Amino acid sequence: MLRQTPRQTPLFDDHRAAGARLTDFAGWAMPLHYGSQLEEHHAVRRHAGMFDVSHMLAIDVVGTDAEAYLRRLLANDVARLAAAGRALYSCLLDPHGGVLDDVIAYRLDASAPPARFRVVVNAGRADADLDWMQRQATGFALELHPRRDLAMIALQGPAARALADGLWPELAPALAGLARFGALEADAMLVARTGYTGEDGYEIMLPGATAPMLWQRLRDAGVRPCGLGARDTLRLEAGMNLYGQDMDANVTPAECGLSWTVAFTPGRDFIGRAALESKPPNRQQLGLVLLDRGVLRAHQRVLCAQGEGETTSGGFAPTLNGSIALARLPLGVVPGDTVRVQVRDKSLAARVVRPPFVRHGKVLV
Repeated sequence: MLRQTPRQTPLFDDHRAAGARLTDFAGWAMPLHYGSQLEEHHAVRRHAGMFDVSHMLAIDVVGTDAEAYLRRLLANDVARLAAAGRALYSCLLDPHGGVLDDVIAYRLDASAPPARFRVVVNAGRADADLDWMQRQATGFALELHPRRDLAMIALQGPAARALADGLWPELAPALAGLARFGALEADAMLVARTGYTGEDGYEIMLPGATAPMLWQRLRDAGVRPCGLGARDTLRLEAGMNLYGQDMDANVTPAECGLSWTVAFTPGRDFIGRAALESKPPNRQQLGLVLLDRGVLRAHQRVLCAQGEGETTSGGFAPTLNGSIALARLPLGVVPGDTVRVQVRDKSLAARVVRPPFVRHGKVLV
């Protein structure tokens, strides 16, 4: 429960009016659930749910050198974004190859300079990321604009896109052609086909002053408000990392299942590249499905034939009706292996799998 006065998103009054149980998350008053975390989870898997993610920070990068700067800053290569309205997922690395944060970068304008990009960072890392980005901007012709005026609503679930078409019929043709990791700017909004649940849908950035109106329109359309509890079980089932648990500055992308987000483009010297090339990983991220009775949590020892590992995220998975975890395991462990997890004073059997556990409502393990 709240013990002090955290920051409030533009939707705070709506959460309180809806009876949300509020919690302090990264210094923000955020809804944990609105009565039933389980029902909120199933609403997203089966129909549609929405999340207030306005605690995350969008940072606009504008200027002649914006692309060159981001090619240096990010492990993934924004040069891959050949057209406006495209996005990519990337890690922000330190010089040792450790993960400072995971972000999404959008190209907002593909025309002649000055170029416009937007980088969305995690709430708990927002101030540190902005400071890091400002320090790395020396020598580049660009400006950084933290967009604290924006709110962000995530509309997720198998019915999400059809519901959006009903809300914005004038945008329906453009949204129909929007590919995954595509984005559309319209009426001061950025509507991106991205998310953190393993389901289809949109993340919508818009002026904070107009966010309550959109939130109410979505509620009137039958979209269920969902809190951080369901967001966590959904992302875990989808095999998606949580910063501070599954990755941090002590972990390289290869050690947390994010090698695919690193682009070793010839001639591109991004921060952390030399360290990654000189330091091969000795750990890997895989998933665990508990075979015995119990619940997996973070920071539990995992005993494998190849040595010892550790769970990084874990919990009850409503779609599977069982317990799962992400784990950092020794090299040589492969999907199908059986390992032992130390849960309090018990050693429980778990099957090793390759995440995701669930994607688009289907169990994959």
